[in-house]
Amino acid sequence: MNTTLENSYARSTRLAYITTRLVDTPFWSIYNMLPVIIYKELHASPWQLAVMIALKPLVSLLSMYWSAAIDKRRDRLVSNILWARLLGYLPFFFFPFANSPWFFIFSFGLYMMLAVGTVPAWMELLKLNIPNRSRERLFSYTQAFGYMGGGLLPFILGGLLDGYFEAWRWLFPLASLLALTAFCLQKRILVPAAPQAMPCSSSPVGPATLLQLFLKPWANAWRLIARQRKFRYFQLGSMAVGSGLMVIQPALPVFFVDTLKLSYTEIAIALTLCKGLGFAAASPLWAHWIHQKDIFFFSATVAALGCLFPACLMVATWHLLWLYLGYFCYGVMQAGNELLWNMSGPLFAKEGDSSVYTSVNVVAVGLRGCCIPAVGGLVCASCGAGAVMTLSAALCLAATGWFATCRRQSPNVVKIK
Repeated sequence: MNTTLENSYARSTRLAYITTRLVDTPFWSIYNMLPVIIYKELHASPWQLAVMIALKPLVSLLSMYWSAAIDKRRDRLVSNILWARLLGYLPFFFFPFANSPWFFIFSFGLYMMLAVGTVPAWMELLKLNIPNRSRERLFSYTQAFGYMGGGLLPFILGGLLDGYFEAWRWLFPLASLLALTAFCLQKRILVPAAPQAMPCSSSPVGPATLLQLFLKPWANAWRLIARQRKFRYFQLGSMAVGSGLMVIQPALPVFFVDTLKLSYTEIAIALTLCKGLGFAAASPLWAHWIHQKDIFFFSATVAALGCLFPACLMVATWHLLWLYLGYFCYGVMQAGNELLWNMSGPLFAKEGDSSVYTSVNVVAVGLRGCCIPAVGGLVCASCGAGAVMTLSAALCLAATGWFATCRRQSPNVVKIK
């Protein structure tokens, strides 16, 4: 492939990816407020709120079926993204006319499932069309912008929601329409032809075929985990640190309201502004550092930072400044964690198809979502929020030790060149 053509591939992908992140930011800001909106405006029950919160990780198990369609099929990468965005945003155009909380919960879950389902396609496009160092910088800077926008926009949107009756009903379709303006640029992404044409199956669809389609993503994930020892070690450590970050979530509302007695403003400052500042400040540093260190050392550092978040929360009872410091540290950690989660597929795949690696990451999130939040809720109910935070710190500390051990036992560790 000549240099001019390579530049065309990189330019079309870079422009589409940056534009997508820019126009998605307003939607993500109001999307994250949807549980509060349906509780306040539509009087959703606690059970409905619990279902909504649980959907966020659980839909990852369904997302792998959407991403399975691109396995060894470069010709489907762009269409996979386009159709997911069209279907994901469509329900939000009916928000001005809907009143059932279950419709909003369905819209919330469908969008998250399709958004997560397109991650393998996006990561494969970045791997194919963007050089290594540029790829990580592009991802980190766009993520940083998204977090900063997501941190600042809620204060603006809050004024609109408080000042105008049911303004949220129209903000959702307007934000969805803005997000869909990236469609034309996404459609123009150039995809290199596969080295060999993929054979097309023409077998009739029957019960056996449907069963194969159902089992295919699980079989692909299992074969990959069984075959790739280092990736298997990486997934075990990631499961521990991911569980540590997830188990604490059910305890946070209890801790904020019953222990710290926080106002909505104080919660917004911690959850949006401080976390967003930490993420934005650390993203360029993580993007540079990932080239200098192997993946197990990088992962161990992320896991170690994960220990600081529950530690800061536990001492926040002395002074509220520790809460803000804890969420700033959480933002710093999350910047490295998201870079690692998204880029580990292209990193481990090297010259191969990265979509199946990224799909395993997606499946792992779904598996954690099936049980870890419930564990956190049970521990919180029986032992209190402090016990959950201790458990969270212990899991992150165990992940740190695991990654450090893996690094010592693997002389030829995976590293971005």
